[in-house]
Amino acid sequence: MIIKAPIKLIGNNGSPYTRKMVSLLRYKHIPYKIIWGEPEEYLDRHNIEKPKPILHPTFLFENSENKIVAVTDSTPIIRKLESKFKSRSTIPSNPVLRFLNYLLEDYGDEWGTKFMFHYRWYDDKDIDNAGTLLPLYANSTLTNEELSQKKEKIADRQLGRVWVVGSNKKTAPLIDQSFKRVISILEDHFITYPFLLGSRPASADFAFFGQLSQLVGFDPTPRSIIQNISMRTVAWVGKTEDLSGLEPDSEDWISDSVLPWTLKNIFGEIGKTYVPTMLENEDAFNKGKEKWNAVILGSEWEQRTFPYQVKCLQWIRKEFKGLASNEQQKVLNLLEESGCQKLIV
Repeated sequence: MIIKAPIKLIGNNGSPYTRKMVSLLRYKHIPYKIIWGEPEEYLDRHNIEKPKPILHPTFLFENSENKIVAVTDSTPIIRKLESKFKSRSTIPSNPVLRFLNYLLEDYGDEWGTKFMFHYRWYDDKDIDNAGTLLPLYANSTLTNEELSQKKEKIADRQLGRVWVVGSNKKTAPLIDQSFKRVISILEDHFITYPFLLGSRPASADFAFFGQLSQLVGFDPTPRSIIQNISMRTVAWVGKTEDLSGLEPDSEDWISDSVLPWTLKNIFGEIGKTYVPTMLENEDAFNKGKEKWNAVILGSEWEQRTFPYQVKCLQWIRKEFKGLASNEQQKVLNLLEESGCQKLIV
């Protein structure tokens, strides 16, 4: 895979992962060109093979034969970008912090999207908002008839996919409660630290930002919730959109000797919700079950088995196994009271 600037990608402002990656590109001073629209349409027009699955954003890189290759999945793409563009790194050099960052990034991508997807496609006013805005973000000159058709198509497609994140009537209360706890923790955290791991952004910050960019700036219901609980988070989202002027220093990361109490609380929340769902999902996958249910924090959780999150769990474990034994022990000590260690031991 050949990666060179300007980076070209196809995205939509209503996509949390588009916002995650564009914000990261800005911070790292990597030139980019973004095509606003649907990846399927662009790839078909240019006879480019579609990735599986097709998602926003879709990056367009070159292979060794100088052919355009469409690539998705933000976390590995970030690691590829970091290997090519080394300045202003979003990956801590400290191995312990690097692992914690990886875990936080996966949480932002995989649990944070439960917040975003749930609120967007659960209540009628949010469904109407998203169904209208998403096609207009791709093409604001649609006729009313075209908009109506695309609105119905998008809503039908997305409402048929809510099972992916586990959003349903049974899980709604837990998702809502978890969201409110997370933004309450962030309100406390941002009093002392401008970013999750200190005074400079890590890739996990951009994962959190991607989801929060929608929850704050796109979807009506979560926007109201956040404004009532954490105006610091609202401000953080506005700032993190463009961090190109921030000048990071190698001393800006937190120490790996002890975690701030607010970060401990974030990992505690991860251990209560994300960890048990990831483990139950893996168990169901290994047993060949199409769906699974569990009781989490006293609430019933039910969803279809999601193979991709099994891969995510395997990648987390691979990151942990790549640490030296003393670094692994340090991670386990830091996560001891959170319950997150269950993912890796």
